[in-house]
Amino acid sequence: MKALIIGATGATGKDLVNVLLQDPAYTEVVIFVRRESGMTHPKLSEVLTDFDKLEEVAMDIKGDVLFSCLGTTLKTAGSKDKQLHIDYEIPLKFAEIARRNGVSRIVLLSAFGASPRSKTFYSWMKGKLEEGIDSLAFDQYIIFRPGLLLRKDTDRAGERIIGRVLNFLNSIGLLKKFKPLPTFILAEKLAKAPKILAAGKHVIALDKVFGF
Repeated sequence: MKALIIGATGATGKDLVNVLLQDPAYTEVVIFVRRESGMTHPKLSEVLTDFDKLEEVAMDIKGDVLFSCLGTTLKTAGSKDKQLHIDYEIPLKFAEIARRNGVSRIVLLSAFGASPRSKTFYSWMKGKLEEGIDSLAFDQYIIFRPGLLLRKDTDRAGERIIGRVLNFLNSIGLLKKFKPLPTFILAEKLAKAPKILAAGKHVIALDKVFGF
């Protein structure tokens, strides 16, 4: 399979690239990046991309499965409008081009609580993206909705603190549903999904991610 990835330089995206490169089921891995990633591998190619001008790279958006992992934080984006552009508008436009070019499968990294009816901005935004991609009628549409992700060597103090708290509560039998998920484990599950699931829409919710 030829895999396409957006969000390949994020924590989960980097781990996903490594997993796909080691998986013989994936013969080609194409990443779309703003600047050179520095990664090299015989199966890997990268397309330097202005994400505000996706039509310029439309001819490169061809393959068997698209992994959509692009996302940012409100703090990094600087405003809700900018976060909406990065987390919703760009991934949806990319998915539209991929579908137009005959890509039949998509794996979307969404989030716990995603819903277009949510009153929380982040959950609403992720839900709108899920809904928008659903309207494109991919043959296989897989949505992952994990909870807290543990990034290797994270520099986010809040993430470290919440992770420790949840791990402690899990150790005494509480809130196991909200067990933190290391990004490298999530990446393995993302790569596995299109190989084992049937056609149609699949939602891997928080309480099913670890057992998937």
